[in-house]
Amino acid sequence: MKRASAGGFIYLTAVTGEQQACRSIGGASILPMRLAATMIDGMKAQTVGRVLGVGLRVAGRMAGQRLAGAQPTSSRAPVSGASGGAREGVRQAATYSARAGGSVARGVGGFLRPFGRVGGKILQEVTGVFFLLFVLVFGSWAWRTRASYAQGPEHVRFLVYAGVMLLFLYLSASSFWRAKRR
Repeated sequence: MKRASAGGFIYLTAVTGEQQACRSIGGASILPMRLAATMIDGMKAQTVGRVLGVGLRVAGRMAGQRLAGAQPTSSRAPVSGASGGAREGVRQAATYSARAGGSVARGVGGFLRPFGRVGGKILQEVTGVFFLLFVLVFGSWAWRTRASYAQGPEHVRFLVYAGVMLLFLYLSASSFWRAKRR
């Protein structure tokens, strides 16, 4: 058990908040501290979660109504023929949410468009460098077997190394060319 210091702070320990308040002030209890300590000791995780969940639900509903531009449901006049009015309300809500969703999508797309262009250009350049590494590897292997380029025991290997090197050289150059055109 942790004891409270004389500074008047209430710690969450096994000792109740009221006992801590009495110890920290020297026996005199003050109502706000007792109330705060009782509230902290009496909180349960389930009720805190419920309160937060209800609060988020209400805030979401209010934000949805504000986005849709609709009046709160409690201030609407009752509609005769409940099934027809309910369908119309659902249809209006769907229209409003579709408009809001489309507006959000256009806004996010407009914000991300420049990043997409730059990101695509960088991706092309990184791909070109990656292919260039393969050019260096296959080029060094072809250089080692260059003595038997026309005839010899490693003639086929030299041709394969040279062909693969040229292929990756083309891929690297085309990646840099596409990045430049972007």
